[in-house]
Order: sequence, then C-alpha cells, then structure tokens
Amino acid sequence: MVIKVFVATSSGSVAIRKKQQEVVGFLEANKIDFKELDIAGDEDNRKWMRENVPGEKKPQNGIPLPPQIFNEEQYCGDFDSFFSAKEENIIYSFLGLAPPPGSKVKKSPEEASSLPNGDVVGEAQGTTEGTEKAEESGENEAQKEDNEDAGNLAESQEKNEEEAETATEETRMRKSRSILH
Repeated sequence: MVIKVFVATSSGSVAIRKKQQEVVGFLEANKIDFKELDIAGDEDNRKWMRENVPGEKKPQNGIPLPPQIFNEEQYCGDFDSFFSAKEENIIYSFLGLAPPPGSKVKKSPEEASSLPNGDVVGEAQGTTEGTEKAEESGENEAQKEDNEDAGNLAESQEKNEEEAETATEETRMRKSRSILH
C-alpha cells in the first residue's frame, strides 16, 4: 500500500507550503513509503484528487486544498486530520497502515474499542475493570503518601523557620536588656 500525498509544488501560499512540508517531512522521517503527486503541474492529479475527496471533507467552495492524503484509493484526510492523528499518536491508523513492530503506538478509538477476540470493550470485563481500579487506587495511595510526605516536609520547614524567628527575637531581647542594665 502506498500513501499518496497530493501537493501543489508551485503554491503561492506559504501556509500551504508549510503544511505540505510538514506532512512530507514526517513521512520521510518515519520511513513511511509515499508518493508525492503534484496537482499544480498535472491536471489528471488535480482532477483525481478533487473527485476523490469525500463531499463532507470539501470546503464550502468545493475545492479541497493540498495537502490531501490517500492510501491508494482510500481517502485518509487533509492536513488538519493528519495533524490531529499525529498529536494523538494514531498516525498509522489514520494512514490505514499497521504500526511498525515494537512501536508504542496508540490505536484509534474505533480500534481500541474492539478486542482481538471480537468482543467490544466494556462487555464482560468486570475482572479487568476491577484490576484497573485496584491499580489506580494503589497509585492514588502512593500519591497520597507523597503528598503527606510533602506536607510533613512543609510543616517541618515552617516549624524550623518559627523556631529560628523565636531564637532571633530572644537574642534581640537579651541584647536590649543588656544595654539597659
């Protein structure tokens, strides 16, 4: 499967050029195979892109701007969709690709909601939920202990400061008494 990125190599818009560079740069950096297809110099590419961007994804004027991303014939999205997928760490799902082996990539909400055995998340998972809640409460207990330790430390510091102030005040009083006598 090849990712197709439709770009306009002679775009006068700095914003469009930056978006195109970000998509292409990301794909190159992550060694994801793709083809860059120019819509500025090739009428067939422009026509194909415009016809294959779904209606609900087209802007009000009906003409989608580059970059537009496809996996073969399947529409993936525009720059905003790409950016969101990248931020949510679901870029491989967005592109319709399997994540590379050993990667720590999140699944999209749709993929995450179905389990490998076909069950839907939330069904017959009482034991898992109980375990997760126990783990969470364990984390909460650890956080409470850390907070208590921090609170005790703050109290100790305040107590030390008060003692130092009291000692300083007592010293001043002794000096003033010695001057008077």
